[in-house]
Amino acid sequence: MRKNKKKRLSRKQFYRKKRIKAIIKLSFVMLIIVTILSFGFTGSFYILDFIGFEGAKNVDSIDIKKMYLTPNEYSRPQTKLKRVKGIVVHYTANPGTTAEDNRNYFEGLSESHVTYASSHFVIGIKGEIVQCLPLNEMSYASNSRNDDTISIECCHQDASGKFTKETYDSLVNLTAWLCNKYHVPKKNVIRHYDITGKICPKYFVDHEDAWIKFKNEVFTK
Repeated sequence: MRKNKKKRLSRKQFYRKKRIKAIIKLSFVMLIIVTILSFGFTGSFYILDFIGFEGAKNVDSIDIKKMYLTPNEYSRPQTKLKRVKGIVVHYTANPGTTAEDNRNYFEGLSESHVTYASSHFVIGIKGEIVQCLPLNEMSYASNSRNDDTISIECCHQDASGKFTKETYDSLVNLTAWLCNKYHVPKKNVIRHYDITGKICPKYFVDHEDAWIKFKNEVFTK
């Protein structure tokens, strides 16, 4: 019985087939590169929220003083964050105190045991930023959103809760930096008030227009 002979390709068909193989191979390589770059770009948490991300792209370097709390049950339980889905803004409700004063209050809870409280950052009246917790650990600041948000406490001079220009500017820059780092969309920058109804941060609850202005500034950095 005669065996079927393999059909020979013309020179044009041969080079066409070769080009197709090269394109497929290049596409596969590009897909691998894009995937690797995507996961590298998102940092240590996740990539999902990158889709549709807007704003907060170019932020000046942030001067942050790290003063981590001592691990303890009441202010630094060392519970890992599941993922960073949002940024929560607070005010200290303690007029005239400094960022370090409020950080030290959190530290003291390890001995006083009066409550559970902490924050990732505290911004002082002069705009100084103190970091109390690593960004991969949970704070006791935002109730039901403790496990998927980063919290920022802000100092203020009086009972109105209005921030100084220095505090406000640092809050804008820090929030923008965090939104860029974790790909947090505008809708996920929230107040403590938006979670529980607590009047916090007071000035941004009493003046909705100021809150809207703040968020717009964060996402035009």
